[in-house]
Amino acid sequence: MKNILLLFAVAALSINMSAQVTTPQSSPFSKVEQKVGLTDVTIEYSRPGVKGRTVFGDLVPYDKVWRMGANKNTIITFSDNVTIMGQLLKAGSYAIFAKPGEKVWEVLFYSDTENWGTPEKWDDGKVAARVNAEVYPVPFNVETFTIDINQITNSGAALEILWEKTYVAVPFSVPTDEIVLKSINDALNGTPKASDYYAAAVYYSQEGKDIKQAKEWMDKAMSMMDKPMFYQIRQQSIIYAKAGDIKGAIELAKKSLDGAKEAGNDDYVKMNLDSLKEWEN
Repeated sequence: MKNILLLFAVAALSINMSAQVTTPQSSPFSKVEQKVGLTDVTIEYSRPGVKGRTVFGDLVPYDKVWRMGANKNTIITFSDNVTIMGQLLKAGSYAIFAKPGEKVWEVLFYSDTENWGTPEKWDDGKVAARVNAEVYPVPFNVETFTIDINQITNSGAALEILWEKTYVAVPFSVPTDEIVLKSINDALNGTPKASDYYAAAVYYSQEGKDIKQAKEWMDKAMSMMDKPMFYQIRQQSIIYAKAGDIKGAIELAKKSLDGAKEAGNDDYVKMNLDSLKEWEN
């Protein structure tokens, strides 16, 4: 019995000795993951707060390199080569630094990501891209430092930075068109399925490419389907209208409308009614 009690006492003492106080970080970690076109973009950073301080020009001095956040340097990762305001940046991970100014920020993408704060010895040879971004005032206080990816299209987006009453945007483009065109070429020169022709046609239509080619691919896709869905017929009608075949577009829109009503999809009912109103006038 004494041995059992001794074991419990030792176990309790071990637990007490290994226990640690856990508190929240003053600048909590954040991770942003965003698909832009076909490119994966990830941002990892820590988010300090204003906390009643004057940030830019004081806490963060003008014209000095700043880590763009707190703790370990902010890291951005691109799965494909991207273009940052006209400068090519190869796929990979980069630390983001900035040299804030009152009207313009110099934003730097640094190839060495293993730094706590700014590098102890700055190496211009590790700057993979250097861009200037205009500063815009924000009409309200942004308490927590924020980096986000917005203004997203198939071909690009903007890296947006907000803190205190400051907003800075760094636009970048991604190689979506190059990747898609290669996949279209590979698929259609192989053993294409209806879904391949359909996806190629919709992409050509949405990106303003050869609409006659889009119409040809869409007709081929539809001929390979047993029963096209109303939303697929909707895309076919849009391509016909863009190609100048308004009569054909109207017939297809009516067919899509009937299918949407049967499926109880009010969004497609409205879209088809709006198109019919436009094309029949």
